Order: sequence, then C-alpha cells, then structure tokens
Amino acid sequence: MKILFVITRADTVGGAQVHVTELPKLLRQYGHEVLVFTGARGIFSDRLEKAGINTIACKSFLPPINPGLDWQSFKALRQVLRQFQPDLVSTHSSKAGVLGRLACRLEKIPCLFTAHGWAFTNGVPPLKRFIYQQIEKLVEPLAAKIICVSECDRQLALQAGMQSQRLLTIHNGVVDVPPELIAKPGLADPVKIVMVARFDRQKDHLTLIKAFSRLQNIDQAQLELVGDGPNLAAMQDLVNDLGISDRVKFWGFRQDIAEILAQAQIFTLVSHWEGFPRVTLEAMRAGLPVVITNAGGSAEAIDEGKSGYVINVGDGDAWRDRLQTLVADTQLRTEMGRYGRALYEQKFTLERLWQETFAVYEQVLSSTPQIIKQSLGNNEQSLRTSDGAS
Repeated sequence: MKILFVITRADTVGGAQVHVTELPKLLRQYGHEVLVFTGARGIFSDRLEKAGINTIACKSFLPPINPGLDWQSFKALRQVLRQFQPDLVSTHSSKAGVLGRLACRLEKIPCLFTAHGWAFTNGVPPLKRFIYQQIEKLVEPLAAKIICVSECDRQLALQAGMQSQRLLTIHNGVVDVPPELIAKPGLADPVKIVMVARFDRQKDHLTLIKAFSRLQNIDQAQLELVGDGPNLAAMQDLVNDLGISDRVKFWGFRQDIAEILAQAQIFTLVSHWEGFPRVTLEAMRAGLPVVITNAGGSAEAIDEGKSGYVINVGDGDAWRDRLQTLVADTQLRTEMGRYGRALYEQKFTLERLWQETFAVYEQVLSSTPQIIKQSLGNNEQSLRTSDGAS
C-alpha cells in the first residue's frame, strides 16, 4: 500500500505532528510505502527524516488563508499525487484537509481527514469559527471518512450539519516509555508542577500563573513551563511582576518531553479550546496526576477525582484550590498517578490507535475496487512488539 500524509506545519511538533510520525513509522515497518507532504521545512521535517520517513516540503503551504499561495500549494500537491500515485491520502489540520480533499477528488484518490480539534470549536473567535465551519461543511463530502480525535469533536461536526456515516471517533494514543521514565509523583522537594504547551492564544498560561502565585503552600512547589510561542515574553514579564520568578522555570521549546515529565509530580494543561490533547496522555503514561481545562474533548481522557481534575475554562480559584490540594497531599498524587497510568494502558496506547486507524484504511480501500490491498500482517503480538520498540 502507498499512503501520502498531508499536514501543513513543519515548524513545530505538536499532537498532529507526533501522530504523523508514529503511524507512518508503523506503516513502513509493515512494508507499506509512505510519503509526507508538509509546509516549509522545520523541526518536524528533521524529526521525520530521523525516523526514516520521506518528506516533501512546500514553502507556499501555510496555515493562514491566502488565495495566491494556496493555489500554488494546491498545484504542488496535485503534482505529488500524480508522481507518487498513492492508494490513499491521509490529511491532518484544516488547511491540509481542505486542499488535500480537493486535490484527491480531482485525481480520483480516496482521502481521509483527521480533525485534531476543529477550527470552529468553542473558544475560537466567533468570526473565525463561522468561516471555518462553512468551509468544513463545504468540503466534508470529499472525504471518504473523517476521523475525530474526540467524541466532543464528532458531536461538534454533527451539530454543524455533517453526515454521521462519514464521522467516527478514534482517540489519540501514544507509544509507551521505559520504566525509568515513569514519574514519582510522591516526591516533594519541591513539588514540580509542569505544563507543556505553546505560548499562544489557545493556551491560558495567564490563569495558571496567577493561580500558582496565590498558592498558600507555594514555597513547597515549583511551576515548570515548557514551550515557546508569541506570548512567552509576556508571561515571563507577568512572573516577574508577581514576584515569583524564583518559583517558576521557563524551559523553552524542548523535544525531551518524556524526560521532563518523568521528573515532575503534577501535570497541568490550561486552555481556552482543545481537541483531544496528546500531551495529557503522555502525562498519564508517565504516571502523573493531571489537572486540565474542560475544553473540547480533553475531559474524555480523565476519570474525574481518580486520575486527576477537570476545571472549567478561566476558573482561577478552582485551579488554585486543586493545585493546593495536590501539592499538600503526597498520597493523593501517588494514587491519582497510578490510576492515570492504568487508564493509559487500557485505552490510550499506540497499539490501540494503530488497530482502529488501520481498520479505517481497510474499510475505505475495500470500497475502492481498483485498489488491491496488501496483507495487514499485524497480529496482536507484532503490534505489542512494535509499540514497545517505537
């Protein structure tokens, strides 16, 4: 089988980029041919090449709507389709989903779209939300299937008027880590609270930092913020203004996230909107208690009160109270971390994601008679071996 993956941004490594690394790696392992089409080269391009995955970068392929550049990208994508001649195209992110589906329809190639959080989700500015909702409704029929990474996203699509038979939910999954990267949430010298996210308008670092500054037991805690982005300098200034610079560490962009999580005791993710954040699963995989915003499908990963807490958007008092409780209670952190790790093993492994996603590939190709599929060759034991070795 030949599969082309299309994703817009290669200048960052977020949940969608991790997804478009792990699945192609497994496809190649089972003898399938894979190519990834991205925007201008960046750190994600390097990550793909390090994994042995062939890539093609298109400089005009950028997230903002730009008719001139989008037309150039569309022509470049059609040329790649004609040269590579994939059996199936898997698109990721809004721009890739729109241009990819249009190009595939003209080239008569089956296309999937994975929505890693809709651009018209709650929390997105109203005008932008309306525009993207209309665009997504227009191109929806061009996809053989649309994979939503959360049930919340599937429901949003149904409310927008998309067809139920085209929509399905497949939660994200992440590859496991070795035992030495399992955290010790019971440690307390100090209690490290970590958030891994870009400093942009989607994330709400402001609420987290202010809540942290009001902890009664702040002398027992340290806040560690991993990521870069346009709002980083403003948040550094806020920390200085609040007089807590000795309790907050800014890591900047890092690729050793598993190692950083392994040294933490509490994981947080404060957002204005979300799809189904993969980093929460990585924290659960590490055995950390998680405290997240009830945005998008985020809460679908959490067993409230057992593996962590879910807090309403912008509720700074609740953030302070939950963090204060966890910082003070060693046993609670340990029990929640253990429960979260068990949830990960049951529901959010890469093995489970692979099985469910490949079943969709198989279903789509079975409805396209001219495509002769290769054998899956992926029995359960092989998958487990792959999951542990990736």
